[in-house]
Amino acid sequence: MQQPDLIAGAVDIVTPDGRMDGYAARPSGPARCPLVVLFMDIWGLRDELFAIARRIAGHGYYCVVPNLFYREGRIRYERRDPSGRMVSFHTLPVALQEEMRAHVRRLTRATTRTDVAAILDFCRGQPVDDGPAGTVGFCLGGRKAFIAGQEFPERFRATASLHGTWLVSDAEDSPHRLTHLMRGEVYCGYAERDRFAAPELMAALEQAFAAHTQVSYRSRFHRAADHGYALPDRDVYDHAAVEGDWQEIFAMFGRQLARRAG
Repeated sequence: MQQPDLIAGAVDIVTPDGRMDGYAARPSGPARCPLVVLFMDIWGLRDELFAIARRIAGHGYYCVVPNLFYREGRIRYERRDPSGRMVSFHTLPVALQEEMRAHVRRLTRATTRTDVAAILDFCRGQPVDDGPAGTVGFCLGGRKAFIAGQEFPERFRATASLHGTWLVSDAEDSPHRLTHLMRGEVYCGYAERDRFAAPELMAALEQAFAAHTQVSYRSRFHRAADHGYALPDRDVYDHAAVEGDWQEIFAMFGRQLARRAG
């Protein structure tokens, strides 16, 4: 498809807990577009995610990327190998891993609900239509995409999680326990070399969705892929795997976000 001209840049979103910085991209022109929220991973906001937002916007959507760590500041981590690729989390020093995990632990279902509500309020003043919306999330963001769909099912009808973390856990509010709240469609991309995609975890999630007819669940399991495979600047990037995911995701958006502008 021919890609439209885009308008893209930094945004500030007012929340009860302060200003949430972020990035948004959309087609130029006056048309109102369906909303897609792109949820970041543990590394924070960066150009890599902004490029993905522009790709989504090029298909006719208003894509916003919020900084989920805004309560603690503009936090971003970057570690690169000699070839210039972002390294995988497990290669980091243990102390740094724990520091990054600490930021994630402070993000609860309640903080996500607050942040998504603020994003929806912000979008009322943007060229965003009020119809069905979608999400895409990586790693930590995959879990946040699920939560958005569970907390705001009347709005989010297309949920995509790529190498999502803690979709299945012992917690009472584990995403897999609340699939009955979701509507529309859910798509997950999994990597074979990822502890968060162990067979028993994928089976638990599939079983959870199978019990509910109001939401359709699809997934792909990418053999020989690693956690982080979907991010193009990563040392484990798997182009073929993630392009298969994007085909599924854009098809899902096409079905569920019916009033798209593109």
